[in-house]
Amino acid sequence: MSQNTAPSAPTPPRTSSAAGDWAAGGTLFAGVLMLVTGIMDILQGIVGIAENDVYARVGDYVYKFNLTAWGWIHLILGIVVVIAGYGILKATEWGRLAGITLAALNVIAHFLFLPYNPWWALFSMAVSVFVIWALATDRTDRTDLTGRP
Repeated sequence: MSQNTAPSAPTPPRTSSAAGDWAAGGTLFAGVLMLVTGIMDILQGIVGIAENDVYARVGDYVYKFNLTAWGWIHLILGIVVVIAGYGILKATEWGRLAGITLAALNVIAHFLFLPYNPWWALFSMAVSVFVIWALATDRTDRTDLTGRP
């Protein structure tokens, strides 16, 4: 039994520069960071909802919220960040745009959360700034971050 299939044209190798590969690696890393940050925000949200006295308040702060409200904010933001991280890893344009937007919102949310958990808030803000940079500078094609079409 023979198969009559027309030979397909070979796909040209993906040409990239060292900077392009580095940016693509940064995008992959940003997608993973979005997943991890989202999961951590979900856990932080669950803790804030379940226990109102887990986080200690450091001094007085202008932006006062109830810790249960912070729990819901982190839970909802975390779920949406995980979805965006998945979109980034699947190399979708909506994932990249959502990632930039949600990382910016994450910076603002953690700035407002500073008096409750200052070290984690600063760390999360730094991670979000890296995610914004990595997603904003990536100019690779949108096939897949693993190189598959």
